Amino acid sequence: MHPHSKLHTQTPSRSAIAAVLALSFALALGGCGLLSPKEDGQADSASAAAAAANGKPAFTLEVEAPKEVRELLQRHLELRRFQHQADLQRRELTRLLGATNANVRDLIGTMGYFSPTVTVEVRETPDSEEAPRMVTVKVEPGPQTTIRQSEVRFSGVNKDDPGGQAQRESIRDNWPLKPGEHFSQSQWSSAKSGGLKVLQARRYPMARIDSSLADVDADLNEANVSIAYDPGAAYTFGPLIIEGTKRYDPVGLARIARLPEGQEYDQNAMLDTQQRLVGSGYFDSVFLTLADTPDTEPGDSDQKQEEARARQGASVTSPVIAKVREARLQKWVFGVGASTDTGPRLSIDHIHNDVPGLHWRAVTRLQLDRKNPLISTQLTALPGEDYWRNFVGAKLEREPVGDFNVNSVQLRAGRTRAEENINRTYYLQYDWAKTQGAGSPPASSSLLANYGWTGRYFDNNILPTSGYGLGWEAGIGTTLTPQRTPFTRVLGRAIMLVPIGGIDEETQRRSRLQLRAWGGAINAKANADLPMTLMFLAGGDNSIRGYGYQTIGARTDNGKVIGGRYLLAGSAEWQRPIAIRGNTRDFEQAVFIDAGTVGDDAGSMYARVGVGTGIRWRSPVGPVQVDVAYGLQEHQLRLHLRLGFNF
Repeated sequence: MHPHSKLHTQTPSRSAIAAVLALSFALALGGCGLLSPKEDGQADSASAAAAAANGKPAFTLEVEAPKEVRELLQRHLELRRFQHQADLQRRELTRLLGATNANVRDLIGTMGYFSPTVTVEVRETPDSEEAPRMVTVKVEPGPQTTIRQSEVRFSGVNKDDPGGQAQRESIRDNWPLKPGEHFSQSQWSSAKSGGLKVLQARRYPMARIDSSLADVDADLNEANVSIAYDPGAAYTFGPLIIEGTKRYDPVGLARIARLPEGQEYDQNAMLDTQQRLVGSGYFDSVFLTLADTPDTEPGDSDQKQEEARARQGASVTSPVIAKVREARLQKWVFGVGASTDTGPRLSIDHIHNDVPGLHWRAVTRLQLDRKNPLISTQLTALPGEDYWRNFVGAKLEREPVGDFNVNSVQLRAGRTRAEENINRTYYLQYDWAKTQGAGSPPASSSLLANYGWTGRYFDNNILPTSGYGLGWEAGIGTTLTPQRTPFTRVLGRAIMLVPIGGIDEETQRRSRLQLRAWGGAINAKANADLPMTLMFLAGGDNSIRGYGYQTIGARTDNGKVIGGRYLLAGSAEWQRPIAIRGNTRDFEQAVFIDAGTVGDDAGSMYARVGVGTGIRWRSPVGPVQVDVAYGLQEHQLRLHLRLGFNF
């Protein structure tokens, strides 16, 4: 319970008192009869000694009650602590049995049963192989207490704050203990903390429970509940102050964090700010706190706490303190992985957080992969005053493209800006690619000016369950070799997660529909030789399942698969929650259909279709996807594995 909470119980009825006295008197008589004769005491000692010698428990315990009550008592009944004390004497057992009635009442009172009938029986079982005695606890819980009156109030300087009206209405509308509902201690505690979390999540981080009362009438099996929340001061974000950094520019780091200065406090905004700092790679740990909070300790008197809150006033603009621990200047990361697309993989990453002279961050990667080896590096600056970040990058790669292998070089330089939901990037890119194999096109190179925009509007960017994302790229460029030919390139993608149906009774979660679409087009002369790395292919774990990695493309004159100028694909997937070995939160089962086409002639392309089913697991490192898909055109079954959610 909250420190201010009170649980009042009315005096039991005369019939309840009489039942308790009768049971206590019977137990007392039983105890006297056992204790008075000396020989009975000696026999009891001998029985206990024999039980101890045989390793038997002192007694077996049986609880007769409705299922919900029985499960609670079997877990928490005080008698269970002494059940396996083999040398337990009868006089001590009698004392324990005398306290069982009160113990049962206390336990099931938390479930809202305040008028139970409790019977305790003990029977000698000297011939039993289990124990020398059997104790039976019979419980008729009686009617469960229901809510008669329920009141939610607000107090303090912001009890009528217009900015918090929606939160107050949400707490009242969603208050679970409405008149006629059953009362239990767990529901009462959950309701109180649930309302407090609504206040503390936005605008009122220092909200508290001012007072609460649950007044239970055991004779009528009714309860009156009331609670008063004090929202406290309304907080607005001030500037972000980073403490603990010595190596980097704190102003640039604050721009990475993107704390919404000047906006009202939002718990999710604080978490997002913390995640951006952690994800920047500059720090091993980040801890965010509000600077201006009441100068009190948990043990301070109510008067001191009230005085501190009064000094705050109705509103506070608070700086946010980020206490950080810097990551190492340089770091090596070794990784081993596998993919159903490209097979086993070994990777080596080198990170330099402050390149001498530039003061940019460099990430260099060497990937040893049977099908797709590469080496790449990218250097990125801290954000400037306009929040744009400069970057340069280079990549050498060998990758499968349809029935061919392509060796390529890519150089890129540009600027990028990340906002709350939107990322923007513009860059200049040089590509050189040489396709290997009989009938392959000649080596070619190009220069492309490109602009990209991505919007993410998910409820969670790591483990989303609803929302949508949109992204597109558009570029204009020219080939450099073997001839100069202008061209344009566009690429778009979209995803939508739509909850459907009601809440599943077992998992308390909803099913959802995931819809994806993506496509691209290159506009150039028919005889233009474009770098193969700019062309489009489909198939694989992240594309059209049921087909091999990048095996859906255009066709050469001799019928081999190669990259095409046009791409159009889509997917529909139904995801429903399931329980596996009692876990009702982390698993889903999916049924899907993927379809797509790639070609050089928009008028003569035909779709490849894959259908299948799979399992989704919300692992600690992100969603894990395991799918089995059948390609309707290839007539082949394939396994697909994927880790993480990327858009």
